[in-house]
Formats: sequence, C-alpha cells, structure tokens
Amino acid sequence: MIIYAIRLRRLVRYLIIIVAAVVAGVLLGTAGKGAIEVFSQKRELPIYSVESTEKKVAITFDCAWGADDIPDILSTLRKEDVKATFFIVGQWAEKFPDKVKMMAEDGHDIANHSYSHLRMGVLDKSRISKEISLCGEKLAEITGNKIELFRPPYGEYNNDVILEAKALGYYTIQWDVDSLDWKPEMSSDAILSRVTEKVKPGSIILFHNDTKHTSKILPSIIKALKEDGYTFEPVSRLILRENYYIDYDGKQKMKK
Repeated sequence: MIIYAIRLRRLVRYLIIIVAAVVAGVLLGTAGKGAIEVFSQKRELPIYSVESTEKKVAITFDCAWGADDIPDILSTLRKEDVKATFFIVGQWAEKFPDKVKMMAEDGHDIANHSYSHLRMGVLDKSRISKEISLCGEKLAEITGNKIELFRPPYGEYNNDVILEAKALGYYTIQWDVDSLDWKPEMSSDAILSRVTEKVKPGSIILFHNDTKHTSKILPSIIKALKEDGYTFEPVSRLILRENYYIDYDGKQKMKK
C-alpha cells in the first residue's frame, strides 16, 4: 500500500507537470501570435526632415501660449526675406486671430497644432480627429486658406495620430533640430550654437514663440545660417508631395 501511494503521488505530480506545460505552451503560443501581429504592424512615421542636395532648411514655430513676441518675430522674418511655418493651437488662434492674420498676410505657412494642445498619443481616434479638425477649421476660418500641415503637441504621436491626420488631409511634421528655446536654462548663445551645429540640408528647425530668447536670437541664427550657405523654405515647399517614402529616421526621400 505504501509503494502504491508513492507511485500515485508521483503520477499526480507528473500529470500536474504535463498540464502545466500544455497550458504554458498555449499561453506562449498566443503571446507569440500577438507579438507577431504587433511587430508586423507597419509603424507610421511623421516627416522629421527631407533629403536634399541643396542647403535648404525650414524654420518652424509652435504657438501655444502668449503672443507678445509675434510682431518682433514677423519683423525679423520680413527683413531677412524668410518664410517660416507657424504651428498654431486652435485655442491660441481664438485668442489672437489678428496675429494669425499677420502671419498669413506675410506669406508664412499656417499649420495645425491641435485645438487644445493635449497629448495626442493617449487619446482615442475620435478625440484625435476632433482635435485636428477643430483647429483646422478655426485656422481656415481666420485665414481663408486650406490647412494641410499638422504637428502633434509635445511631438507625441502613435499610428492612430498619423493615420487620423492623413485621413483628414494633413502631412504630419516633426523636426530634426530642436532649439530647446523653451528651457529656462538655455541662453541665447546656447540656442545659437545648438541650431547651427545640428542643422543639415533638409532640416526642419523647431522654435517656440513666447520664450525668453527666441525673438531676440532669431536674427543671429538666420544670419549665421545664411553665411553658411543655407536658404530657407516654409515646410509646405520643403517637403515632397509625391513619389516619396519616409525612412526609419523620419527622413522623407524620393523613391528611386
């Protein structure tokens, strides 16, 4: 009886091990299938820069808070004969429609930066679409122009953000040169050095308005880049419109 009991316990133990192995296999198989689905899903990318054989760059500004420095920024761009791209939050446009009109009248790109400046990556598709649509409608109402460029707040995006923007007729634009002009610890010299050292042909440069140094340092940045042989295009004229792809670094390239 003792030997029988020992064998029975061993048999039960073996059965438990076998059942556990089967269950683990099923779970791993399911997880593996899910992982394959995740990794096989195409990763959507915005445009960070554009492949170019010419020394062309785009200056962009994100407008989300105050507006006191907009006249100075526009004055500099006018004097330097530079067209820039302004990514504007819808609520900002409602507060400062006269500034939006000034930008448009000077020939700058007016672009979509969402309506409420939320983190788009955590929103569902419906809210993403609403944020983009509301901002675009407001900007079009003020300027009378079609809005076709979009930049998600904080540079935060996922596939849903890119695809919803595309469905609404937008190119999603990021940047490859971040001035970090919004950081309190950044001096004018630090901003100038950072931009001039990192810029490359086809770069998209990120600035913000309503910062301590941007409007003051902008003339020096433009001058330095011009002396280095760079010319300036708004994003709408820098990007490719057809027969292109976006590589793993977010660089827009012409298909061969």
